[in-house]
Amino acid sequence: MMAITVQTIADLAQKANASIRQHEQALNEADSRLGDGDTGGMLARVIATMAAQDLSGAADPGAALSLLARAAASATGSSLGTLLATALLTMARETRGQAEIDPATLADLVGKARDAMMARGGAKLGDKTVLDSMDAAARALEGADNPAQAVANAAQEALAAFRDKPNRIGRARMFGDATIGIDDPGMLAFAKLARDLASPN
Repeated sequence: MMAITVQTIADLAQKANASIRQHEQALNEADSRLGDGDTGGMLARVIATMAAQDLSGAADPGAALSLLARAAASATGSSLGTLLATALLTMARETRGQAEIDPATLADLVGKARDAMMARGGAKLGDKTVLDSMDAAARALEGADNPAQAVANAAQEALAAFRDKPNRIGRARMFGDATIGIDDPGMLAFAKLARDLASPN
């Protein structure tokens, strides 16, 4: 994979926007089994706001990620949206001033974003949340020849691995063992987005 530039980030934001619109209703339906039924709509709104940002004037990838983080934060008050903004802001701080992001550093970047999300949201690994997807992605990125595909595969494997476990935090935890066999909406969204972002089309 080539180095990640401001243009790469802008292109990924557009691709994510097209992806989430396709999955909005399915994610709302998945969330309706465990929560408010608005995960798809919330993510569609947040990612559309991110995609609408003009990144052409960003000095470097860190500045571009910072713009996306602020856009995400402004578009949501939800816990998942806030965690997305936290992840973006963490990666922005780590890459500010770099002309481009070396793909070899992605595992460390995603790991730091995961840790910041845990600190912000209070969840831990194993609670069956998007953090488990982030953790799987960070580990898969170590030495990956095709980072995007590695993340997509890891996200799908994490989704499957946690499907038959209960949710242990957030609104979903109130349903206890009834959440066994049901995909966590955040993990499902991560898997769908990762798969589409890895697609060459």
